[in-house]
Amino acid sequence: MRACVVVFPGSNADREMIHTLRDICGTPTVVSWHSDTELPAGTDLVAIPGGFSYGDYLRCGALARVSPIVGALRAHAARGGYMLGVCNGFQILTEIGLLPGALTRNLHMRFECGDRHVKVGAVGPFTRDLGKVWRLPIAHGDGRYQATESVLKKLQDDDNIALRYCTKSGDVTDEANPNGSLGGIAGIYSGPKRNVLGLMPHPERMSESVLGGVDGRELFTNLLAAG
Repeated sequence: MRACVVVFPGSNADREMIHTLRDICGTPTVVSWHSDTELPAGTDLVAIPGGFSYGDYLRCGALARVSPIVGALRAHAARGGYMLGVCNGFQILTEIGLLPGALTRNLHMRFECGDRHVKVGAVGPFTRDLGKVWRLPIAHGDGRYQATESVLKKLQDDDNIALRYCTKSGDVTDEANPNGSLGGIAGIYSGPKRNVLGLMPHPERMSESVLGGVDGRELFTNLLAAG
């Protein structure tokens, strides 16, 4: 499997993503800039890292929607290529229409930073063990997932809610929800192929023991096994 990390002006978690994919998981990894119009030949996985693309002006991820690389991202997803959007990457994926819903200001109107637990709610390329609990870091001010009733129903009917915030023991509660996300949603898949995943927590920041744990690495190794 070959990976490409797409960097936008204001991305700040790209080095961590590259390190996790290339150095920890052993995945050949290259970098594309937002002004590129094509992805490198042979790309299997596109990863959009966290940060503040274009300074989060207007709305998180909104200006990234008109970047030249977006056409290639949509084409990659349409042909079944894997795509991972983390934090700001998740926001970008909703803005460009590859994932439904929107990420809005945290309910308590403050930046949330720290480790949280998430529970696997759907089996897919990145999440293999239903009900498994991971401890992952979050760092966002606009991570509150919202969607219309019809979008939420479709996510539920299609079993595309990938991750929910939970307690250490796996209970999905309001107290475990750090940002007020609808239904405690921390990550979602796209359509029936589930080849596109967006999540607010940072798996790349919990991918080696020196960082305090390796739960996040499992998300990447799941994909490598699937691919």
